[in-house]
Amino acid sequence: MKFTKMQGIGNDYVYVDCFKEQVKEPGKVARFISDRHFGIGADGLILICPSGKADCRMEMYNADGSQGTMCGNGVRCVGKYAYDHGLVPADRRTMTVETLGGIKTLELEVKDGKAVSITVDMGEGTLTSDLPEDIQVDGKDYRFVGIDVGNPHAVYYMDGIDRLDLEKTGPAFEYHERFAPDRVNTEFIEVVDRKHLNMRVWERGSGETWACGTGATASVLASILMGYVDDEAEVSLRGGKLMIRLDRATGRLFMTGPAVEVFNGSIDIPQEIYYD
Repeated sequence: MKFTKMQGIGNDYVYVDCFKEQVKEPGKVARFISDRHFGIGADGLILICPSGKADCRMEMYNADGSQGTMCGNGVRCVGKYAYDHGLVPADRRTMTVETLGGIKTLELEVKDGKAVSITVDMGEGTLTSDLPEDIQVDGKDYRFVGIDVGNPHAVYYMDGIDRLDLEKTGPAFEYHERFAPDRVNTEFIEVVDRKHLNMRVWERGSGETWACGTGATASVLASILMGYVDDEAEVSLRGGKLMIRLDRATGRLFMTGPAVEVFNGSIDIPQEIYYD
């Protein structure tokens, strides 16, 4: 299987051009290639496929093999790949990507013939909780704001997010009965000022990742609804920074950030993959 490794502020996936390749059992393949010791190492697998509705279609699989609905950093990388590898004409600066969360429109910033920064129309977010809602996790009381931006998020505000042991506590938030049966992506947020947030994220199916575009989008919308930030804010994550903007006139959210191609390669996929 030929692949391209790409990352958006540290949120790294293995990308396969399904205009040229076929991937059977993508969930099992995602588990295999995501392993950072025995595979390639990634937060998951993303297939770039033909689409009858858009310039291309994105299929996303988490590191545990489950299929995801949307990935903000992933869709930016899909846009970069499509432009850099000629899936869209070189004079284009706007393109569309079909996802399970709807068709996303991307605006491309191009330098020296390569897409370097991409703005994604993330659509309208939906409040899915009280504002805020009380919850108890592992015997401790918290408050969260639930936001759906094509996939579900729970946004928690707290100080000292750098001290959180997410490998220990993250699963308790992800698998809490409040979010059954689909589970939830969990954002831990420090409000710096009205234009800046610090964020760590525990993604369902992948664990802690260095960035989450949909999570950053959900966190800014939650913070706007809570009155913490203005309509445009910068989110600092472990892997870098994203700009999120709410257009009040339309209610739509826009995410801007980089996309980077790391390397290309090929890997043999075993016909049967076993896990203890």
